[in-house]
Amino acid sequence: MTSLELRRDVWAGAAAGLAGGGILAATLHLQGKMSLTVGLTGLAPQAAPAVQLGIAGLLGAGFGAVFRYQPESAASSLTAGLLYGLLWWIVGPLTLSPLLAGVVPSWSLEDAAAGFPGLIAHLLYGAVMGTAFYLMAGAWRRRIPAPPPVPDAPPVRIVILGGGFAGVSAAQRLEHLLRRNRAVSITLVSESNYLLFTPMLAEVAASGLEAQHISAPVRAALLRTVFRRAEVLAVDVAAQTVRLRATPSAREETLRYDHLVLALGSVPNFYDLPGLEAHTFSLKSLEDATRLRNHVIGLLEQADVEPDPVERDRQLTFVVAGGGFAGTEMVAELFDLVHSVRRFFRGIRSADPRFVLVHSGVRILPELSPALAAYAQRKLEARGIEFLLNTRVAGARRDAVLLVGGDEIATRTIVWTAGNQPHPLLRTLPCERNRAGAVSAGEALQVTGLVNIWAAGDCAQIPDVLNQGKFCPPTAQHALREGWVVADNVAAALRGRPPRPFRFRTIAVLVALGHRTAVAEVRGWKFSGFLAWFMWRTVYLSKLPGFEKKVRVALDWALDMFFPRDIALSSAAPTPTIAQSVEASADGPRP
Repeated sequence: MTSLELRRDVWAGAAAGLAGGGILAATLHLQGKMSLTVGLTGLAPQAAPAVQLGIAGLLGAGFGAVFRYQPESAASSLTAGLLYGLLWWIVGPLTLSPLLAGVVPSWSLEDAAAGFPGLIAHLLYGAVMGTAFYLMAGAWRRRIPAPPPVPDAPPVRIVILGGGFAGVSAAQRLEHLLRRNRAVSITLVSESNYLLFTPMLAEVAASGLEAQHISAPVRAALLRTVFRRAEVLAVDVAAQTVRLRATPSAREETLRYDHLVLALGSVPNFYDLPGLEAHTFSLKSLEDATRLRNHVIGLLEQADVEPDPVERDRQLTFVVAGGGFAGTEMVAELFDLVHSVRRFFRGIRSADPRFVLVHSGVRILPELSPALAAYAQRKLEARGIEFLLNTRVAGARRDAVLLVGGDEIATRTIVWTAGNQPHPLLRTLPCERNRAGAVSAGEALQVTGLVNIWAAGDCAQIPDVLNQGKFCPPTAQHALREGWVVADNVAAALRGRPPRPFRFRTIAVLVALGHRTAVAEVRGWKFSGFLAWFMWRTVYLSKLPGFEKKVRVALDWALDMFFPRDIALSSAAPTPTIAQSVEASADGPRP
């Protein structure tokens, strides 16, 4: 957005804040509770009305600068205003007021209940401000002339395949580097229209976070890039074209490129084990997390009235395969979900649910030091979670997971986190690949053996120049920075300059274990317990894309302290398996 549009949103937000502040001041005055200044900031009630309204205007200006005006989004502006009002109720009456009075805020349920009238007033403030902002900014926008159109056929086309951390960060960096170069077009193609913050996906599956709160719309994150929601069918490196299709029933399209960035990420790898793909749940998308959440809650509903004890035990047994980051966090979150809502199901006793983690290695969390991994296992075992180490999965049935050696575990829930592989499309490219199928890239992230094709993220094998003989791990912090370096090198190639190698050392590794416990390793320093959990939440909240999403997740976490997790089923239909979901979404055979 231009600086003129930013000024428009700030001034419209300030005016809307004044309007909302007037309503809030009147409401609080009628309640006899506190002044506007106390409500919003916790300052003394003797402050002059002009100061009070000035604070409301400044907060409104901040609202306009952060949330910005979006056409045809009156409901979103109202919702953002309500969240903003709720945030300032927490910051003001619940936090700043006690601090200024010399009392440490407890954020207890009693304090929240005592401040409930103020909450209503703050929500009214936010609703009025959000609505007024939308109306004022919209009226102002109609007076601003539209910017000149971008040329329809620019001579240089940059195409990015993949909307994960690597792809979106590359597009954002290219927008910044080429912001004055209108002779270049940037197009991003992805099957999903959101950037998913995968480290919090397990909390969505465990009903701890709302699904939409950990995803940022790609269109909103990119200002100049053309976004295409489509499936990539093939890449013709000779003709420099990409074949794609928006929906299974749509016609194929061809997209030309001059520079191509591969950031397709990874997909679950089931190693051709019998029944595994058909009868397990993966954890790669919002749909996966929502499907698993509904499945678990549906099983609790069934087990609550199940007369057959054998079937009931099967329904209340939850198996997670894979002892890495995703598997360890998932089994901990499943444990928290089931036990936090168990009181709603009177037919399920505390000792009935069973949680099993199956891992092929000698210890869980091989990415961490042995001491932290042992601590994590001890904490989870103390809660009753079982570990089957040095054990491999041999297959799955609808009612059991099969283990190598002939043993099996009767269950209706198998979560598969034990294997990923690069996107299958990469196997069709005429280039070097590793055994897993990832394309081989050089230190500058250019695909080996191909011209003007770059790679970043999980789909690429990238040498670690700071650790000779090894390759960069497939983590979000690496993918994000690989996207930046890819963008720098593509821009350098357009300007005739040499590329630079990718250099990055892992900053931190953090794993949440539920129950406000975690383990963390930061540049060799080891942390565990509550401090590591606090670090986990602080770091990941800061990395979450977009201020609005940060606020929503912070509020989800705050509400989780006072209220139980939601057990409302978002789908009344039986939970489909992965294979059924793919089959249902296809219209005819896939190419």
